[in-house]
Amino acid sequence: MNMLDLATLVAAAGSALIGGSFFAFSTFVMGALGRLPPPQGIAAMQSINVVVINPWFMTTFLGTAVLCAAIAVASLMRWHDPGAVYLLAGAVLYFAGTFLVTMVFNVPRNDALAKLTPASAEAAGPWIAYLSTWTAWNHVRTIAALGAMVSFTVAFRLRG
Repeated sequence: MNMLDLATLVAAAGSALIGGSFFAFSTFVMGALGRLPPPQGIAAMQSINVVVINPWFMTTFLGTAVLCAAIAVASLMRWHDPGAVYLLAGAVLYFAGTFLVTMVFNVPRNDALAKLTPASAEAAGPWIAYLSTWTAWNHVRTIAALGAMVSFTVAFRLRG
């Protein structure tokens, strides 16, 4: 197995892990937090946003983004190889749809949420808006990460 094949497998696994994490938030975590009284939901999400910054998650999330950048370059350099278009598609899906969406849309919302005092009367309005907009962008991240995993898997199979 060459380095590109290994990178493709690792990127597929990383995309699947991150996509699964995001899927869980989209399908039940945010719904559960939304059912709590706002102070409890806000406090829980503030805690989640702190705890998620850990070596396991961050290595997978950022490491997959770095791999995707390298895979994108490799796919362009080997454009006529079988699966190159799927390598590029997977890399773009993950990098743009997962990493960049996180940095541009989800992280700023998390930062704004971190500034709220959960028990304050004025926190409920921003919390309701956070639930809908953060979750909508999380759906985008979920689809992009899982789409990247499928693209990397197809590329790996075509490279055979």
